[in-house]
Amino acid sequence: MLSEPRSGRLAAWGNALLAGLVSPDDAVLAIVGEDAVHRVEGLPGESGPVGLTLALGRLRALGVKGLRVALPAPGHPLGLSGPPDFNARALDAEEAVVCHGAALGLVPEVYEAGPEGDVHVEVVWHCLAVREAPPADVPSLGEAERELAEALREATEVLSRLDVAGSGPVAEAAVDAYRARAERGREVLAPGYPPRAVRVLELAQRVGLLISVAYENGHGGAVSASEISARALALRPVERTARRAQVAAYNAFVEERERGVR
Repeated sequence: MLSEPRSGRLAAWGNALLAGLVSPDDAVLAIVGEDAVHRVEGLPGESGPVGLTLALGRLRALGVKGLRVALPAPGHPLGLSGPPDFNARALDAEEAVVCHGAALGLVPEVYEAGPEGDVHVEVVWHCLAVREAPPADVPSLGEAERELAEALREATEVLSRLDVAGSGPVAEAAVDAYRARAERGREVLAPGYPPRAVRVLELAQRVGLLISVAYENGHGGAVSASEISARALALRPVERTARRAQVAAYNAFVEERERGVR
């Protein structure tokens, strides 16, 4: 939850590129991030895998006007619209990108090689047919912001009572890492996104930090079975709400275009 999903980078910077707000080189550099290389396989009109620059150009030629994010989890097909084959692959990857303007979607497959400390990461995006329908369970930015603030308050109260949310060296290291990451790059979304989307995504990432620290600290002070159960019950809806908020933030660019805002 804390780390930025690859589908988020692809959608955000792909949207900026499609809108003419960034150059292809800048978009690809931001999408690839710390990975070695990204390729796209299965694009209509291409016989094999192609690089991101060519792939994004091909998608534009095929009529793609924007990119949405899906972050599904078991029992929660968040951002998906079918068909079952695409949904299954997206659920396995825990993320996907769905094209707006053409019935296509992209699911990442990650390959790692090399010794510990020098891992080489390559990503292949599989291009598949999707159903043109509204994405599942994606809130508006306003709804996402309200739900997230409420869920965060409730979860913080429960986790603080159970002493699992936030003390000790593990928690402090996680908070320090988050702050360092935030200071390195304040642009959490690509150019062209509304300020509210940036605010919602940042809040969702902070909630992700809370969830990560709670899980990584084991059971914390929750020593009884009932307390452990209470912790899980507190975290589950917050995690779901944070994922919904992330999707709402990444998809805000396309939603504004559909409403004629841009």
